[in-house]
Amino acid sequence: MKVLVTGGAGFIGSNIVDKLIEENYEVIIIDDLSTGKVEHINEKAKFYKADISSKEINDIFEKENINIVIHTAAQIDVQKSISNPIYDCKNNIIGTLNILEACKKHKIEKLVYSSSAAVYGQPDYLPVDEEHPINAMSGYGISKHTPEHYIKMYSDIYELNASILRYSNVYGPRQDPKGEGGVISIFVDKMLDNEKPIIYGDGEQTRDFIYVEDIVSANLAAINKDKTEVYNISCNRRDSINNLYKNINEILDRNLSPIYKNEKPGDIKHSVLDNTKAKNVLNWQPENNLKEGLLKTINYYAK
Repeated sequence: MKVLVTGGAGFIGSNIVDKLIEENYEVIIIDDLSTGKVEHINEKAKFYKADISSKEINDIFEKENINIVIHTAAQIDVQKSISNPIYDCKNNIIGTLNILEACKKHKIEKLVYSSSAAVYGQPDYLPVDEEHPINAMSGYGISKHTPEHYIKMYSDIYELNASILRYSNVYGPRQDPKGEGGVISIFVDKMLDNEKPIIYGDGEQTRDFIYVEDIVSANLAAINKDKTEVYNISCNRRDSINNLYKNINEILDRNLSPIYKNEKPGDIKHSVLDNTKAKNVLNWQPENNLKEGLLKTINYYAK
């Protein structure tokens, strides 16, 4: 079975590639290395340096006789999606359409698409289930949700079997703290250097943090589902930023006090995704609690 992973040199994609190879899949990677890193590319995978919106994509599909596509490649910088929406659209919407056209032409058996909790925007209720209204508050949220409509259309018209996975706040090894990194990679990076972390607002805002290994297992679980569905992939657990900081301080045995600054305009106060559907339908559940995930992440960055 041959699997193509777009964005396979990136944070989430490279972790998925490693697990696929461990499970004896034959893996092809497409990544333009704009944010992905060469050192994250598994040497047992075949690598193509290519832009997912380019004509070269069809040639790769033609050459490789791919069975499954796991589509993680994306522009993920929320601020860039606002300041440069055309770039954001080209990567996340046009790029995904280009992948979908190749899937249609080459009769791909399965597509797994990485979406985001950002599609929901400010929650009307908690936890947020898959039926929650869509109210994206950024270009990124819009550009992650729009391909979901196209995927459903390709599923209806061309019988493309797809799973859409909406991730909560992902963290873990290979997340870049210097780029558009999540709060955990940024905190760990600073605190390992004995720098005080910056918390915007009072720190009591909550997020649903999920360790990257659990994202990986959800992708593999979705491969075998033969009905196009949307799933929240999360821990269904709220942790405050203050609690996050205290856990990292404790693991590192530091005594660093955070610097509190004014909250960012438009920030969501509380977010947690209901993962009941993924548990019941995908027969999946997260295996790492916050402390376990933080310990693995800190050990990675400490090296």
